[in-house]
Amino acid sequence: MMAPTTDNAGPTGDPRSSHASLEALRAEISKAVVGQDPAVTGLVVALLCRGHVLLEGVPGVAKTLLVRALASSLDIDTKRVQFTPDLMPSDITGSLVYDARTTEFSFQPGPVFTNLLLADEINRTPPKTQSSLLEAMEERQVTVDGTPRPLPEPFLVAATQNPVEYEGTYPLPEAQLDRFLLKLTVPLPSRQDEIDVLTRHAEGFNPRDLRAAGVRPVAGPADLEAARAAVAKTTISPEITAYVVDICRATRESPSLTLGVSPRGATALLSTARAWAWLTGRDYVIPDDVKALALPTLRHRIQLRPEAEMEGVTADSVINAILAHVPVPR
Repeated sequence: MMAPTTDNAGPTGDPRSSHASLEALRAEISKAVVGQDPAVTGLVVALLCRGHVLLEGVPGVAKTLLVRALASSLDIDTKRVQFTPDLMPSDITGSLVYDARTTEFSFQPGPVFTNLLLADEINRTPPKTQSSLLEAMEERQVTVDGTPRPLPEPFLVAATQNPVEYEGTYPLPEAQLDRFLLKLTVPLPSRQDEIDVLTRHAEGFNPRDLRAAGVRPVAGPADLEAARAAVAKTTISPEITAYVVDICRATRESPSLTLGVSPRGATALLSTARAWAWLTGRDYVIPDDVKALALPTLRHRIQLRPEAEMEGVTADSVINAILAHVPVPR
């Protein structure tokens, strides 16, 4: 596949141009973020699947910058909310406000009424406020005072959380985690990537001014719609469907887990594998596509037994073991 350029990218709505635009999107984000290609690809896959993303990593690995770079590379509306312990549900969804001039209540939309919502440090706010996103993420609407109000399209929640600092945090419950299509881990950079990061900063890169770094919108809503239509036409054979089901059923039988992957998780894996196949230039899904997206799609949908955790077992190691044992279709 030829290297993507931004010259043929743009909100044309043509499937071939849209493919180039989404490839250019990945290249555009790399102008601001170094060495996080899997996370960048995961964000693009989520856009194609109309899904939401949970980014997990220690402070300082560019989680927030990654989402901001995505927002700057897309011609869509974006808002950011810093989640704190005193944040209320109405601070997210909006509320009815009394207008003294008209003596009536009018609805004031909250920041969730956007295309890309950055929910920064989502696990620092109490469950009551976390749950205010459940309806928005699943139904793509917000109900206030009994009136449902649709959210704009496209709509994506990109949430970040810190995996090591648990004091004063509220871990997301399983029902909330299951609303995220992907859980992407953002690791510390390699030595060479870290050298590249420091070199960029020494040359004047300012992470608070992405426009000065040359990050420009290279795709828009029309590109996303055309790309999603093309992804929907990507062929999935019965053997691939059965392979996804076998992987997910194996998690329910694993002795290391108390909770396996639900049918919703199986549907999510099929969708992400399909999007990845299209991104790589194929109009059909192969087993390697399923394997490539199994970890980010499934790792947050399973629950380890306490004794397995004490033995050093991780969600990723369980999924990798299952992928190694489930027969691959020929």
